[in-house]
Amino acid sequence: MKVTFKLIHHVLKFRFKAGTSRGSFTEKPTWYIIASDDEGGEGIGEASPLPGLSIDFDEQYEIRLTNELQNLEKIDLPETSDELLNTLKKTVSQELPSVHFGIETALLDLLSPEERCIVPGDFYQGSYRMPINGLIWMGDEGFMQEQIDEKLEAGFDTIKMKIGAIEINKELALLEKIRTMYSSNDITLRVDANGAFDESNVREVLTELAALQVHSIEQPVKKGSIELMRTLCEEEILPIALDEELIGVIGTDEKRALLSSIQPQYIILKPSLIGGILHTKEWIEIAESLQIGWWMTSMLESNVGLNAIAQLTASYKPKLPQGLGTGQLYHNNIDSPLEIRKGHLLYNKPKVWDQLSDLS
Repeated sequence: MKVTFKLIHHVLKFRFKAGTSRGSFTEKPTWYIIASDDEGGEGIGEASPLPGLSIDFDEQYEIRLTNELQNLEKIDLPETSDELLNTLKKTVSQELPSVHFGIETALLDLLSPEERCIVPGDFYQGSYRMPINGLIWMGDEGFMQEQIDEKLEAGFDTIKMKIGAIEINKELALLEKIRTMYSSNDITLRVDANGAFDESNVREVLTELAALQVHSIEQPVKKGSIELMRTLCEEEILPIALDEELIGVIGTDEKRALLSSIQPQYIILKPSLIGGILHTKEWIEIAESLQIGWWMTSMLESNVGLNAIAQLTASYKPKLPQGLGTGQLYHNNIDSPLEIRKGHLLYNKPKVWDQLSDLS
């Protein structure tokens, strides 16, 4: 199969200032990859790095993305999904994880006879609804409380709150307020620290969170603090999920060594951050072999990338709520069949996708 590519650069605009312990976002660059074949078929993928986190993002990003696409235009690509993914793993640079995922998605969409069908299954057909968490972004106390109220009213039974930017006592007070209204049987609380704490304060924070019956904390200390992270997982003050720790870990042996060494309770998987579909599947296989839990989250992609991640995730029929409720973050997103109803993500198949030409 001979394929030609076209790129569309788009800047996603947040509906609000999205705060994390690494700073706040008001916009996010993304690149749509349009793949076309000789028979008029078309597929769309999204290369969507996150500035400050993605290892492949800098001022040369679009140039490297274009070079990868030009190289693929020179070869015959397989026409079955498994062969295609394996070929891409060998031909697209492993140092460009978000590029890799965008290309995979575009070409899988091109292969499919149905629009935006990346991983066929009952999610795409509209007969499976996937549990997701409601995400609470950092901000002042009032803004965070407003988000919490909205998520609870919308029917979410799992709330994930980003912590580590404002005073921890204020963040704990917000969590405590939820607990005074809802027990852990009613509402599951997760927190994401994005590496905000260190050895001087992390145990105190974990102890306070455990007292509030928080389910888990993502990346409590910064990436690379292997010994500290291993010790915290052993101590089991609170279940720990590795997130940023997975960035740049490519080889199978490296993946297994990292998880075997730290033995976290969970890992968080972002396909755009860890190298795409095959790498994500490998992380899941290794984690499950070590009895480590996992869930998937988006990396703030538009609905194009979110759709691909959701279909991949749904193929595993996860029981834990996933971090895939980001489709409503932007006021200039692509309208899609993805919908959230009572804390579940679904694909409303009768609804049509907006065209890229409708972007503003």
